[in-house]
Amino acid sequence: MNSPVKALDVSIMGREFRVACPEEDEPALLESAEFLDKRMREIRDTGKVTSVERIAIMAALNITHEFLSTRLGGSFDVGEFRRKIKSLESQLDQALSDQDDLF
Repeated sequence: MNSPVKALDVSIMGREFRVACPEEDEPALLESAEFLDKRMREIRDTGKVTSVERIAIMAALNITHEFLSTRLGGSFDVGEFRRKIKSLESQLDQALSDQDDLF
């Protein structure tokens, strides 16, 4: 039986977001939002990235990299994954830089 879904408000970098969440997942979602908020603030505080969108993308890439590095073993080529992440970061930086020139 599925538990009821409820609306939950979370704050990430001072912005409020309402998300749907099964009641039993509420503690994990709140912990996830807190973790993401912390990571995004750390990236912002380096002073190298100022756009909220860039900060979110960098945090997502870093968290995903850490997750995949710890959960996958043997057949997974961590070096190849790191090269792909670096390539994606470069592509995102270029694309977002081009967009910044528009404003």
